[in-house]
Amino acid sequence: MRNSTVYLARNVVNAPELKARISARSRERGDSAEIEAWLQNHFYRYLVGNFNAPPEAVQAITTTEALQQHYPAGAPAWALALLARKPGPESSPNDAVLWWINPSHDSVLALERQLLEFLQSRQGTSLEGKLARINCPQALERWAQEHQAFEAQQLAGWRQHQPQAVQPLWQGSQGEFVELLPGSGVLREEMAYESQMMRHCLGQFANRRQLTGGYGEHYAEGCEQGRMRIFSYRTGQRQPRITINAWLQPDGRLRIDQIKGKQNRPPVDRYRADVIAFLNQLHTSEETPDDALGMRLLRTSGSQAGWHAVETLHSEAEHLQIWQRQPRLLAHVPQLSPLVQWLAAAHDSSLLAGQTLPPALAYSLEQAGKTPPSTQPEVQR
Repeated sequence: MRNSTVYLARNVVNAPELKARISARSRERGDSAEIEAWLQNHFYRYLVGNFNAPPEAVQAITTTEALQQHYPAGAPAWALALLARKPGPESSPNDAVLWWINPSHDSVLALERQLLEFLQSRQGTSLEGKLARINCPQALERWAQEHQAFEAQQLAGWRQHQPQAVQPLWQGSQGEFVELLPGSGVLREEMAYESQMMRHCLGQFANRRQLTGGYGEHYAEGCEQGRMRIFSYRTGQRQPRITINAWLQPDGRLRIDQIKGKQNRPPVDRYRADVIAFLNQLHTSEETPDDALGMRLLRTSGSQAGWHAVETLHSEAEHLQIWQRQPRLLAHVPQLSPLVQWLAAAHDSSLLAGQTLPPALAYSLEQAGKTPPSTQPEVQR
């Protein structure tokens, strides 16, 4: 749906909550009035009409039972009436469908961050003060085009590594994590070097001579103002391999924002253990960004709080956290707790491939014709 240049229409039952959560996050960040208004208008309309994501983020509701799962205290009357309405001869199947969108799902938050990066990069350009003229599909298309153009611009202004711009923080098995220093006087030069080597937007400035404006300004200002910290994992001759940025929270903890490999891809698996160990050296909040989930990492809470590879998590509470955040990662857990196995079976039984199942669950799946491959019933002793 992203390619559509207009806003589509859907009956989203929790649309008021979506708008309220967008506004609340914008106020918490301290967005400018123009950006806040744009998000309330264009981002909200895109979520309601155009946004497409997995069922845990965007769910079609076709029965009153499904609707009541989201509203145990009582569903809106208009929504119940819509589901009860009999379709006419010219009605399409979607006329009787409601939609529910999780306002805090990772995919929603990731898209919001992407748009925020685009909007903030317009400061100091001819579009400043004119953002209302750009709708959300257009903004996403421009973001994509600009990022594709970054590679073509790399060779036009090669930057050298600035040793005084970085401070070694932690030595890993294959490389070293350094922090880019805002007080070095050459922060922006090192950011440009990082982007040039990694081919991402961290140090992509609109004015490439003066290193101002554009996407780079967003990150440079955050770092210079003490609101953001930027880390780089480097090997060999100071070669950047991974870029991590994190926002400083009021309680002093760091909220990990992005973990990028080259060309915005997930870091390669051979560096994964070092990433986990480094993240556990930091005082981080409990949020797990999409990039970490893409590496099969999860920030857990409780007695074993910290960053972990999902395949090393064993407790039911941790499995529930994976289920709530990213069900597809359950396929990487060697043996799930029985409760989560039942939840996964109801969602997608293929996630249970290779699992040892309780006899009752194995029987239920067999009767439903949904037995995943290579599963074994649990032996009763």
